[in-house]
Amino acid sequence: MSDDNGLLRPPEEQAYRMLLRLSAAGPADLAGQAGMPLEEAAGLLDGLRDKGLAVARPGPERIFEPLPPDVALGNTLLRRQESLETARQAVAALTEEYRSSVRRRNADHLVEVVVGTAALRDRLRDLQESARVEILWFCRANPLAMSGAENAEESGALARGVRYRAIYERALLETPGELESIAESVRAGEDARSLPRLPVRIAIADRSTAICPLVPDDERDVGEPTAALIRRSELLDALLALFESHWDRATPIRWDAERGGLAGAPPDDALDDGERFLLSLFVAGFPDKSIASQLGVSRRTVQRRLERLMALAGVDTRTGLAFQAARRGWL
Repeated sequence: MSDDNGLLRPPEEQAYRMLLRLSAAGPADLAGQAGMPLEEAAGLLDGLRDKGLAVARPGPERIFEPLPPDVALGNTLLRRQESLETARQAVAALTEEYRSSVRRRNADHLVEVVVGTAALRDRLRDLQESARVEILWFCRANPLAMSGAENAEESGALARGVRYRAIYERALLETPGELESIAESVRAGEDARSLPRLPVRIAIADRSTAICPLVPDDERDVGEPTAALIRRSELLDALLALFESHWDRATPIRWDAERGGLAGAPPDDALDDGERFLLSLFVAGFPDKSIASQLGVSRRTVQRRLERLMALAGVDTRTGLAFQAARRGWL
């Protein structure tokens, strides 16, 4: 509690603690207990009174009683906290200005190279744990550092309100176990889509930091994997534009928790969760055999369900089913 700026100096704190033990004391009492001159004791008691930590009883004897410190010093502490917060914000603003200035002169502050699987995995985890708004992800087949099942940070980020938009390469969806992991993430709130091919691997947090591997897939077995950690820059803007352009033409992968048909359609025309998921895989271009394998059903069951969907859409071809699914908003 001792401080030279607004709270208590060490002699004042000592006098206050002694006054608490005595319950009430005058200058002579304090001087005798502390072994100090009478004038110094009187000055300390007057100082405690001026700071709202003691009150003098009425009468000529000048007997002082202690007052609670939280009331007397609470406003001082609040002002101190407000001053510290203002200083913290000023330091943060100056730091960001410094970084922006340095980045324009020194590329080392713009792009950081991360080497090794473990280091890359740690950076991907840090990226998600620090995110506050959104994570964007290009997920190619044969992950370099972290598979979907290993990504425990996503569930925590989704729980605290971070939005995930992920585009999966079709070959990754056909990898055993990956589709089940993706379905679990979608049920938890991830917004997932699929494309036949993705140009690169990317993870971007809050549109301010990106991680992008540097080594092509055909060289990934040569040495340790390396990636670039990219901060705010025109390069990051280009990666954001690349993601959005692919997002616009990717096929949604949905596992809807709601059951409901089209506006005006009878209740028995509703799609169930499994049919919506099957339809999303079908529109994404998966063959019947792959869909059956991922859903754990027979190929004939997939064909029968697609026939039901065609009847529901009022068409007799699979091309017509894909068109009607898009037009009616089933996906």
